[in-house]
Amino acid sequence: MGLKVIKITQVSPAADSSRHSADPLILPLTSLDLRWVRSHPTQQVIFYKLPESSREFFHSVILPKLSLSLSLVLRHYFPLAGHLMWNQQDPKPRVVVYSHDTVSLTVAESNADFLFVSGKGLRPQTELRVLVPELSVTCDSTSLYSLQITLFPNQGFCIGLAEHHVLKDGVGSIMFIKAWARICKSLGHGIMTLPSGFIPILDRTLINVRPSLESKILEYTSYFSDEKDGKRTMKPPPVGEICTDLVRITLELTRENVEKLKERAKRESTRSQHELHLSTFVIVNAYVWSCLVKAHGGNKERPFLFMYAADFRNRLDPPVPERYLGNCVVLINCIGYKENNLLGRVGFVSAVEILSDSVKGLGSRGIEALWESYIDGMKQVKPDTHVESVSGSTRMGLYGADFGWGKPVNHEIVSIDRYPAYSMWERRDETGGAEIGLCLRKSEMDTFISLFEYGLEIIASRI
Repeated sequence: MGLKVIKITQVSPAADSSRHSADPLILPLTSLDLRWVRSHPTQQVIFYKLPESSREFFHSVILPKLSLSLSLVLRHYFPLAGHLMWNQQDPKPRVVVYSHDTVSLTVAESNADFLFVSGKGLRPQTELRVLVPELSVTCDSTSLYSLQITLFPNQGFCIGLAEHHVLKDGVGSIMFIKAWARICKSLGHGIMTLPSGFIPILDRTLINVRPSLESKILEYTSYFSDEKDGKRTMKPPPVGEICTDLVRITLELTRENVEKLKERAKRESTRSQHELHLSTFVIVNAYVWSCLVKAHGGNKERPFLFMYAADFRNRLDPPVPERYLGNCVVLINCIGYKENNLLGRVGFVSAVEILSDSVKGLGSRGIEALWESYIDGMKQVKPDTHVESVSGSTRMGLYGADFGWGKPVNHEIVSIDRYPAYSMWERRDETGGAEIGLCLRKSEMDTFISLFEYGLEIIASRI
């Protein structure tokens, strides 16, 4: 792929008469934000097919609308323009937003085949990595959001983004994208405002957890520090070189696939149906998880760990509004098992039972107990542990993000090449199924695809 950077600009939030003070806005970090202080940025890319996107049309119509609507939506989401800062005398960092802060926007052009790059088939990970920006990070400060808009002349364009998890979770991330899209699409009708349902809530006092949890999470972040001299830093821990032979694919489970997998779980599990929590989340992740263990070689004695993030907006007391822009997720780890549990024909059903128990347990344990369990579990992870995690959710509704030129043709989390994870989203054109985004070495990918497709053929052939 040949990529040419056209320009790098800075987009300011539109003026807001309610914020006229020269003093910066300070957003303290809650206990649920602290886990993400040194996390690597989440990088995503959203593709829009538009055959009429000539260079002239892009630069005279598309780019100006995207830039103006970005400025307008940042009026409400202005913390995205700020920085995470950590003064050495403070016990924890905080989000600081000055009136002159901006979001970096890179404009680029690619000569690649849009249908290939934006498709769901096998393609090199390097084709996507150039489509997302990075964040600016120093020891005591990091930007929180940056964007890259890339034109594929006469084919379409894509929006790449890098965001720091410390400011918001996945719900807030998708809420911002949909709010931006809504304003952009409304510009043609002279509408420059957002409905109340898209205006974020920034009040950190909504996160009602015991103060003791904060000290435990701070201790946990120190436990995993790579700094030998004891100095605190905003820089993420090193991940090593990204493999050059990684390939990506997006596989789909239809609603019918999910239902048949549920029936298989009911049929083959030794547990009664009321003991199993057979949600789409459990079924999809159990199937992918069991295929991944086998694709990675299936060492019977190797311990494994599976992680997912549970949204606690409706589980806290009082509940947290859906429009809360911050972190309201708890990391959950399924630990204490060996790969032998997921091998063979019973592997999928075993994974269903493990995940079912985990999800059902969310309702009976408090948030503090769950976080303590996560921290204790991570401290016990051995160097040879097979770790997998899932990013995303089938409830986000990202495919509804129409900027005025149609809904996206695809959406990828690019940054899953930096850690053992896969993505999960709703299907573009059907409710009830899921899209699974994977990034693996070619040999592992071939094995995974074979296992994934064979398993679906087996359940499809069963009458």
